[in-house]
Order: sequence, then structure tokens, then C-alpha cells
Amino acid sequence: MRVHIDPERCQGHGRCYDLAPDLFDDDDEGYGVVLGDGVVPAEHEHDARRAVTNCPERAIKLIEEGSHDH
Repeated sequence: MRVHIDPERCQGHGRCYDLAPDLFDDDDEGYGVVLGDGVVPAEHEHDARRAVTNCPERAIKLIEEGSHDH
């Protein structure tokens, strides 16, 4: 699973990096950014889902990756 933030939708509320600081951070203007390559470790999947459901703009997407889903 990976997380992605749509920069066109993000309004900088900061809920993603408040709820999942291991997955998200803020840029110099307070907008959310994905840390690293966006891969969500198994132990942080719950935090990733909470960030998605708590984003007012629905700017965060979860990309489910399967070995046969190409």
C-alpha cells in the first residue's frame, strides 16, 4: 500500500501529518507531503487510513498494490 497527496486538493489543514507523522510531513507553506516513496509499512496502515478519512478535501489516496494488479 502507498499513500499519495493530490497537491491540487490539499488546503493545508494538517490532519495527515498530525494523525500519521511517520507517513506525512508539511512543506514550508504548511501543505501535506508524503514522506519517502509513500510506501506504508504494515504497522502504519491504520494511521494511513485515518489520515485518508480525516482529510476534509479528500486529497489523500491509498493505492493498494498487489503483485498481480498490473
